[in-house]
Amino acid sequence: MLKVRVIPTLLLREVGLVKGAGFDSWRAVGTPLQAVKVYNRRDVDELVLLDIGATPAGAGPDFDMIGTLARESMVPMTIGGGVASIEHFRRALQVGADKVAINSAAFRTPELIDRAADQCGSQAVVVSIDYRVEADGSRMTYIGCGTERTGWTVVDWAREAEQRGAGEILLCEIDRDGTLGGYDLTGIQSVAQAVSIPVVASGGARDYADMVSAIRSGADAVAAGALYLFTQSTPGEAKRHMADAGIAVRLAPGS
Repeated sequence: MLKVRVIPTLLLREVGLVKGAGFDSWRAVGTPLQAVKVYNRRDVDELVLLDIGATPAGAGPDFDMIGTLARESMVPMTIGGGVASIEHFRRALQVGADKVAINSAAFRTPELIDRAADQCGSQAVVVSIDYRVEADGSRMTYIGCGTERTGWTVVDWAREAEQRGAGEILLCEIDRDGTLGGYDLTGIQSVAQAVSIPVVASGGARDYADMVSAIRSGADAVAAGALYLFTQSTPGEAKRHMADAGIAVRLAPGS
């Protein structure tokens, strides 16, 4: 049985980490190197680092920084933000990233998913899907840091991404992001049932019980940011809670 992964999410803007709610991230919460060093001691399985300022600014990934963080990190790292070409993919992996997440570029140039999967391997291709629950209950995909409605439902876009070669879906409900209001379990379940690749639940983790619910709804991993930043919750405690609930996790020795 594959172990469920517990993944802290780090949001980068310029040279520092930030966090807010509903994709309005403004509160400074430290530096990426500092965060990586802290999480090295926190029994995490992976890290996700998303540069939320890169795409709006028309900038590419900061490969020097990615390389520095990858060398420091003791766990696999997924990077995203500003990735817009196969050259960006290759360079990010060369400097030490383990996976590369694409969002707006995946939608605007879907062939990038195919090319990245073919040239870098599906295991390195994460399609990040941001969505909102609309007034009619539909779940619609957005790009451009949540500013542009695509017209695609989250399920249809997840299926398209998988068919093109994505190895994983990073799924985030925009209006829950940073709110500590709980994952969108219905959205997680609908996407998990529609695809056969792993789904990482993100956006609004409330507590450890909420993580258990996300896994039982079909997620293969749980990502969180605000939960670890603004509460006393820790990744290690999250794992122990899930283990007590009968979920297979990778526990640190002595836990």
